[in-house]
Amino acid sequence: MRTEWFPLVNEAGETIGKASRAECHSGSKLLHPVVHLHIFNRAGELYLQKRSLNKDIQPGKWDTSVGGHVDYGENVEDALLREAREELGIIGFIPAFIKRYVFESAIERELVNAFRTTYDGPFSPDPEELDGGRFWPIEEIKRNLGKGIFTPNFEREFSDLFG
Repeated sequence: MRTEWFPLVNEAGETIGKASRAECHSGSKLLHPVVHLHIFNRAGELYLQKRSLNKDIQPGKWDTSVGGHVDYGENVEDALLREAREELGIIGFIPAFIKRYVFESAIERELVNAFRTTYDGPFSPDPEELDGGRFWPIEEIKRNLGKGIFTPNFEREFSDLFG
C-alpha cells in the first residue's frame, strides 16, 4: 500500500512541511489541510454522505457532502474538485468559499477549507468510501443534532455556518 503524504500547514494555509496520513492521524496534532463541500439543492436541502462502516474515523455516521484531505503538492481548489469527483462522481459545479478554520479532535488537527454549491444531482457515491447519501431538510438536521447520527465535525461546522 502506498504512503499518502499530506502537506503540513500553518493557520494561514501556507505549506511548511509534509507528513504521512498515519503521522497526521496518530495524535501528533500536525496541522494538515482538508476540504469540505456543502451541496444544497434548489429547494434548500443539504446533501449529506453516509460514511462507510470501513472508515477508520467516524464509520457509519452522516457527514458533510464532500470531505477529504489535500494531497502534498495539490492546491485546495484542485483537491475540492478531485474529492467531489471521487466521492460523489460530480463535476461541473461552481464552488463558493465560505471560510477556513482549525478543527481539532482527539487524534488530529485539520485546517478546514469550507465551500458550498448548489447542485441537484445526479450523484454516484463511491461504494468503497460511502454507504450512500441523501438530501436532508435543514429542520430535520437541526432536530437530529446531538443524537450521535452525525460526525462531531459536521455538527460543529453546520451549527457555525448554517445554524
